[in-house]
Amino acid sequence: MSPKQSAAVVETQALHVRAPASIPAYLQNTYWWAYLHPRAVHIFERQWLVNLILWGNFARLRDAALAEMGPVVNGRVLQVACVYGDFTEHLVRRLGPKGSVDVIDVAPIQIQNLHTKLRQAGCDASRANALLQDSSDLHFADGSHDDVVVFFLLHEMPADVRRKTIAEALRVTKPGGKLIFVDYHKPKAWSPFRYLMVPVLTYLEPFAMDLWNGQIVDWLPQNAGIAKIEKQTYFAGLYQKVVLTKAG
Repeated sequence: MSPKQSAAVVETQALHVRAPASIPAYLQNTYWWAYLHPRAVHIFERQWLVNLILWGNFARLRDAALAEMGPVVNGRVLQVACVYGDFTEHLVRRLGPKGSVDVIDVAPIQIQNLHTKLRQAGCDASRANALLQDSSDLHFADGSHDDVVVFFLLHEMPADVRRKTIAEALRVTKPGGKLIFVDYHKPKAWSPFRYLMVPVLTYLEPFAMDLWNGQIVDWLPQNAGIAKIEKQTYFAGLYQKVVLTKAG
């Protein structure tokens, strides 16, 4: 085994990669430039850039999602997909003595980037397991997580994958636990972003308009067992937070 291969094995072990997953065709064909290309991380992993992409709302939306889990998180949390920006770092810093977080992603380069971010931020990486998994086929037991958060992922998925991802996220949420979504939403009629964002999303995010014109609850499985649904919009409706509380 060459030194380069040995280093790769060590890195894989450090990342707690336990379940191989193949990159879906829709991701390879549509988002290779943003998430899979070797230079994607170098270009997009900049806090100022992700904040700019969200029109200055990254921190507000990040904190809104994290607030749903409380100031101190002592349960087991699942973050579905790595995200650019410091979302996971802030989540790890909220962990109490009994808290932990699993982060899954289907792209090895994103798993590696997350590991690097946590190390550079001085976070305790031993409490954040980075796992190579497909969001539509999670390798966790039913009810294995106290809370599940899906931050700006659904708009990047075709409807069938989105439906499976929501069903899987709900499956691994404990009874009484929260499933937290933050994503795009159709702005109010008077907002200029209602018209400005259409060509942007149509060109760069071909699945986003499907989500824009519907509701996240539209993709819930039948007999989902939801005790409570809460929805809040931000920035004149361009963004939304939807919180599903699973029935006990």
